[in-house]
Amino acid sequence: MQPYILEMKGITKEFPGVRALDNVTFSVHKGEIHALCGENGAGKSTLMKILSGVYPYGSYEGKIYVEGKEVQFRNIKESQEAGISIIYQELAVVEEMTVAENLFLGHELMRGRYIDWNRLYSETQKWLQKIGLNIDPETKVRDLTVGKQQLIEIAKALAKNAKIIILDEPTAALTDSDVEVLKQILRDLRAQGVTCIYISHKLNEVMELADKVTVLRDGRTISTDPIGQLTEERIIAQMVGRELNELYPYEPRDTGTEVLKVENYSVRDESTGRKVIEDVSFSLRTGEILGISGLMGSGRTELFTSLFGAYRGKKEGTVWIDGEQVHIHRPAEAIKYGMAYVSEDRKKYGLVLEMDIIKNTTLVALKKVTKRNVVDHALEVKQAEEITRKMKLKAPALEAKVSQLSGGNQQKVVLSKWLLNNPKILILDEPTRGIDIGAKYEIYKIINELARQGVAIVLISSELPEVMGMSDRILVMSEGRITGEFQRHEATQEKIMTCATGGKKG
Repeated sequence: MQPYILEMKGITKEFPGVRALDNVTFSVHKGEIHALCGENGAGKSTLMKILSGVYPYGSYEGKIYVEGKEVQFRNIKESQEAGISIIYQELAVVEEMTVAENLFLGHELMRGRYIDWNRLYSETQKWLQKIGLNIDPETKVRDLTVGKQQLIEIAKALAKNAKIIILDEPTAALTDSDVEVLKQILRDLRAQGVTCIYISHKLNEVMELADKVTVLRDGRTISTDPIGQLTEERIIAQMVGRELNELYPYEPRDTGTEVLKVENYSVRDESTGRKVIEDVSFSLRTGEILGISGLMGSGRTELFTSLFGAYRGKKEGTVWIDGEQVHIHRPAEAIKYGMAYVSEDRKKYGLVLEMDIIKNTTLVALKKVTKRNVVDHALEVKQAEEITRKMKLKAPALEAKVSQLSGGNQQKVVLSKWLLNNPKILILDEPTRGIDIGAKYEIYKIINELARQGVAIVLISSELPEVMGMSDRILVMSEGRITGEFQRHEATQEKIMTCATGGKKG
């Protein structure tokens, strides 16, 4: 077995009133992919910030060894010089600069007082080839997909002679094809002796890629195990400190009357003139959870943003809500008819991050907290308290900014905002994206409770197990069309993927 390239021993880190890390031990062998798992708040980010020099030596207790030698990083630069690079979920590329300029930013290749451009481009080409990326070094980074931008970050780390690359939720914003490319590159790097620390909530990726898994919970090391001794269920139990009876706590229930009916619905994109939705027909009943599956670009989001009045395009077809034919052109009209839409990008479209929890919660239901055209603050606080209590929101105070909350609690604020308006139809677009296992479980229980109360729910998700585990019925989309429909008991991953790739059910 390879020697340890990294050992962190007895790491303790305190913030005012909080012990974020408590005597953590974390050891990684050279040339392995080592997954670091835990719920939000478990201490993963704090531990990696210590390793990467963000939290300097002296601000924590414990010792760090790299290749057997004790290190005391006082800043990020010293960590990088020791061969440690961290790639965050929010990429640190400069979009207006070229690939080559990004790769060597901060350690430019000079000839005397000037940049040696010929050498810069040839070196860039060498590092791009190392990760299998065939692009012109003079390409502006803004012209690349998010997946390729992430690969540029990996090449940048290698160009700095990184021995240990830390990847924080690396696939969160990637397409399925980009995820597969990234996985292969990580395998290739492992074969070349590069060590990767892989932080992810996506346990299927962890099971597929990792050699070992370390689990943190409440700032403590819970376990380190070879992947061959683990299952997703065991990792989850270690992360949350209890056995989850089922990852997807589905509750059978009787559905009610038809609340939404869509017939021969098509949408033509306003800017391109291309049909993004073509001849779609489906229905939705009260108390039903309707799962929507499909690959990236299948039209799932376009269909439901259009029905909600938030997509610009020419519409054809007929829509009924509670038996009444409706023509919805703006979200305000959809809200009037009892619709609610939880966007896949909660930070951009679901929240005002610098506003507090109270104001975010009452955004859609201002009429409920307004008297004589003036917001009644006491009533606003009361309404926010009631709905967030039902959501089991964890926050220091309702006056706290939403930006300070974990992903799971931010999502609960988004749900609270819409539920305060008592919707009949709740559209959830990737409702558990970027949140940890425990928070996912809580969101699933909320979805079940809403369905039990008679809310009609649309669950759009890229995670097949989630769609299959939570839905009463599943529609599959491909290229703007519905290509499959399955009752819960007849759906399999193979059947859904066949339809998602253009094949018809049956």
